Amino acid sequence: MSDQLTFQDPTTRFPDITPPKQDQPEPGLDAELIPGTDRGEDSYTGTGRLRGRRALITGSDSGIGAAVAIAFAREGADVALSYLPAEEEDAQHICELIRAEGRTALPLPGNLSDRDWCRDLPRRAAEGLGGLDAVVNNAGRQIAVDDIAELTDEQWEETYQTNIHAMFRICQAALDYLEPGSTIVNTTSIQAYSPSSHLIDYASTKAAINNFTKGLATQLAPKGIRVNGVAPGPIWTPLQVSDGQPKEALPHFGKNTPLGRAGQPTELAPAYVFLTSAESSYVLGETLNVNGGQPSP
Repeated sequence: MSDQLTFQDPTTRFPDITPPKQDQPEPGLDAELIPGTDRGEDSYTGTGRLRGRRALITGSDSGIGAAVAIAFAREGADVALSYLPAEEEDAQHICELIRAEGRTALPLPGNLSDRDWCRDLPRRAAEGLGGLDAVVNNAGRQIAVDDIAELTDEQWEETYQTNIHAMFRICQAALDYLEPGSTIVNTTSIQAYSPSSHLIDYASTKAAINNFTKGLATQLAPKGIRVNGVAPGPIWTPLQVSDGQPKEALPHFGKNTPLGRAGQPTELAPAYVFLTSAESSYVLGETLNVNGGQPSP
C-alpha cells in the first residue's frame, strides 16, 4: 500500500470491509479484531512536523489513538501512552513501533474513570518524557443500548466519566506543564451532530466535547495554547465489536457514507498531526470532521 502522501482514489485506497458478526469483551483488542485495522504501520510516512514534541495520548493502545501515536513518532515526537491495563498486548505492540523510530514510548496503564489517576497522568507523562507540550484526549467508551429504559445509571455515569470528565481533569492538570506553543486535541464524533438512537449516552458526551473544546480554546488562546478537536465518522476499531455497535449492524458498518466504506484509523492520523503542528498556528476551537463525507455543521 502506498503512503498517505501518494495520489490515490479515496473510494478504493482502503478495502470496503464487510466485518463478520463478532464480539469482544470491553474494551476490545486490535490483536483480535476481524478484519484487522490499518493504523499506519506500513503506510504512514513522517516529514518531521512534530520533531522534538512530547505528547500524551489517551486510548493509544489501539484504533485511532494507536494510529495517532505511530504518526506522531514518525513525525519526530516522543509519546506517553495512556490505556487500560487489559489492553497491555496492544499497547506493547505500539510501543515497539514507536521505539523502532528512535523515539521514546512511555506506557502508562490506568483507568481514566479514576479522577485521581486522571489528575496525575500529565505529571507522569511530563516526568517520563522530560516535559509535555501536546495532549491528545482520545480515549472513549461506547456501548450500544437500543432502549433508554435499559440504559443503566452505571453505564450513563461511566460513559461520562471516561469521555468528558476525564478530559476535563487531564486538561486541567496538564496546564501545569503546557507552555506557549503547546496544543490540546480532543476526539469528538459525527455522533455529536447526528446521534444514533442506540448511542444516546455516548453521543451526548461527544456533543459536550465539542462545546468544551471551543470554550477551552477561547480561554487558553491568550496563553498561546491551542485547543482543537477531530470528529471521526465510522472508523473500524475494537470499539465497534466490544458492544459499541449492535452485532447485526457490523457487516454494514460504514457503508452508508458517501465514500461507501468505513474509515481506517490511519486516515485520522494526519488531522491530529496538523492540529498539533505549527502549521495550524492560526487554527483554534476548530473541529475537523473526518467522516467519509457525512454532512456536519
